[in-house]
Amino acid sequence: MRRTSAGPPVSVVCMLRGVNVGARRIKMDALRELCASLDLDGAQTYIQSGNIVFRSPQGKLGAVAARLEQEIESAFGFHSDAILRSSEEMRGVIAANPFAGRTDVAGNRLLVTFLREEPPAEARSKALAVADRVGGPEELHFSARELFIYFPEGMGRSKLPVPAIEKQMGTPGTARNWNTVVKLLQMAESLEDGKVSP
Repeated sequence: MRRTSAGPPVSVVCMLRGVNVGARRIKMDALRELCASLDLDGAQTYIQSGNIVFRSPQGKLGAVAARLEQEIESAFGFHSDAILRSSEEMRGVIAANPFAGRTDVAGNRLLVTFLREEPPAEARSKALAVADRVGGPEELHFSARELFIYFPEGMGRSKLPVPAIEKQMGTPGTARNWNTVVKLLQMAESLEDGKVSP
């Protein structure tokens, strides 16, 4: 991937969908090496579920995502959607958290689904209708390209059909809990400052 931007690189969070689930295995050191081969500088991974932070030449992140998806499929034998957000966009996600003022919402019970595109109003309505039919205690809120879901009783006990909800939105996405979202932004900001996150 050639650098075509005259400006400085931007710090980017990449979240891969469905990595290290079943036979879809990627070692994180191999993933970092792949990023380096694409001139994505300073690549760092977080836990084993396909979270990567790196510096990328300024430009359209969609092209970076497409190249990552292509190279992952070539190297590891399966397709994984790559959902990218710049550090600035991640700060926007943090700021848009509809549960920010509530002390009862634990980070491990708040799930954020990051979508490639903002779903139209009809798709959002269909997704919310799926949740309404279940009638559980979960709370759902859309904000641009993100869907926030609070699980008061925990995700493991929930009957909410998250895959069915995501299917209604008609665009690829991948979910992370709030603790992971905050950590990924911290890592991205460390890259902005030229530091390596522990």
